[in-house]
Amino acid sequence: MSWYVILKKQGKHPEKSLTALKVKNLSDPGRYSDGNGLYLVVDPSGAKRWLLRTVIQGKRTDIGLGGLSLVSLAEARESALSYRRVARQGGDPLAEKRAKTRVVPTFKVAAETVHAEHKATWKNEKHAQQWINTLTQYAFPQIGNLTVDRLETPDVLRVLAPIWLTKPETARRVRQRIGSVLDWAKAAGYRAGDNPVEGVTRGLPKQAAKEDHHAAMPYKDVPTFISALKKSNSSLPARLAFEFLILTASRTSEVLQARWSEINTAEGFWTIPATRMKAKREHRVPLSPRAKDILAEARQVAGTSEFLFPGRTIEKPMSNMVFLKILERMEVKVTAHGFRSSFRDWAAETTSYPRELAEMALAHTIENKVEAAYRRGDLLERRRELMMDWASYVAG
Repeated sequence: MSWYVILKKQGKHPEKSLTALKVKNLSDPGRYSDGNGLYLVVDPSGAKRWLLRTVIQGKRTDIGLGGLSLVSLAEARESALSYRRVARQGGDPLAEKRAKTRVVPTFKVAAETVHAEHKATWKNEKHAQQWINTLTQYAFPQIGNLTVDRLETPDVLRVLAPIWLTKPETARRVRQRIGSVLDWAKAAGYRAGDNPVEGVTRGLPKQAAKEDHHAAMPYKDVPTFISALKKSNSSLPARLAFEFLILTASRTSEVLQARWSEINTAEGFWTIPATRMKAKREHRVPLSPRAKDILAEARQVAGTSEFLFPGRTIEKPMSNMVFLKILERMEVKVTAHGFRSSFRDWAAETTSYPRELAEMALAHTIENKVEAAYRRGDLLERRRELMMDWASYVAG
């Protein structure tokens, strides 16, 4: 029975229509009006709860006042009167109610919540456990008991400083995971402002460069970079080639030397011959819908060239400096090769794909014999799912 029908039956603007005995005896599902917008709601399960229907800042709004087992008729009337009074004065009683009842979680609780939400999608149990273990070991002792709205850059600095130079890889992962937790806290409405992780490296000593190190962009910044790249004043072929490199997680030389004869449009993959691969092994790259769109656009620009992305003449590919020049003009201090690391970190931090699959997508040589067993096939279709998810992520 609708609230409108109830009103019609009980007369216009009923007031204090319910009694304690009537409230106790009501059992049929429906809404029962007490007057002035206060209702007793009887659910199909038999549970009873109070509901206030009122107008807040010109909008009709329902406010739950609690279950009958905790809130009596008299208490419900008192609460309803208080909320109506705030609403009549132009206030928002619902917002005030939320503010009073909202409990800001500690960093530890927030991290465990994020871990639990992601754990359902992680198929790699080992990585799921490592994710929370690093925070348990390094972050919780320092900031675990702080509520997420109070966390600032100096707090993150206290976590990272002891391991920044001695365990640089671990420190990087801890920083990323703290950032993920605080991003969640902001999205959930528990904190405002910038993520304090973003400026923390300014207070840390410079780490020694690792062998074969390529400056990489944090994966969470890649969607913004792609958007900026599309709007940059670089040439269209250069922009297309750079985006194609990021989407396929390929090396610069592999993209610039790519030929149309290597593209299988019907089955949607690109075969890089062994002669151009670092591991001297043929590598198939599944193409996401966006990668296919780029190729369709590049085809119109390339004309009769055998290269996907020809340079100043159709007989030669673009210069291997093209991406560096784009990054310099955009004032972004990373390398084109570093986007492979961005992809790798994204796969490890935010997806449930096995580590071995991400390594195969990067055409890395796998030394471990157990992991190398995956090389019996190239898992093209499984990797296609991975690359499509990456393309969707970087598209924002």
